Amino acid sequence: MIAILGAMNEEITPILNRLQGYEVIEYAGNKFYTSNYNGKDIVVAYSKIGKVNAALTASILIQKFKAEKLLFTGVAGALADGLKIGDLLFATSLVQHDLDITDFGHPYGYVPGIEIFTKTDEGLNEIAKSVAKKHAIDLKSGIIATGDQFVCRQEKKDWIKNTFNASAVEMEGASVAQVCTQLDVPFFMMRAISDEASGDATCDFDEFLHTSAEVSADFVLDMVSQL
Repeated sequence: MIAILGAMNEEITPILNRLQGYEVIEYAGNKFYTSNYNGKDIVVAYSKIGKVNAALTASILIQKFKAEKLLFTGVAGALADGLKIGDLLFATSLVQHDLDITDFGHPYGYVPGIEIFTKTDEGLNEIAKSVAKKHAIDLKSGIIATGDQFVCRQEKKDWIKNTFNASAVEMEGASVAQVCTQLDVPFFMMRAISDEASGDATCDFDEFLHTSAEVSADFVLDMVSQL
């Protein structure tokens, strides 16, 4: 079973529209959509926004639906210079920028028992690169930072970028990464850039969400075909 996860309904609707039917299973206050795509059993879900929701949904996909791989698709705000609206970026690793026990002498993003940076699966990343090459997509890569905040202020963006060398910021990825790592499930994390590093996040987001989801749906389902 291959899991496809997004944070919002808008991020998975184009995927569901491309399937030849699916079964809806309601569990833990959410809906999970099971189907078969090009001979591969898949389960699709959106978590709702935030780290707790994302971790819960990822855990259910793995524990209840027996997902053996997890592909995450969604949007993120740019931190790195040079990233443009519409660019696709996959995470090489992820970090929780809002974890802070620095008063105990630890670095930002650290809690005992876990690494600060959680690496994504290299095999899945290579498949993504081949899909990008096939479709002539300039796929970017970098560190993605996660926190339970919608980051708009330039001062905060600069702090996250400089502290973690992060290329983009969002609200779910690192928690999903931690769940997958702890449960030994390979995972891939891709984000479409919704606003540029120096831009106002609130200006671009709503307009961009639907168009980016269409592009990401084709990309992720092409990855499924190659698994």
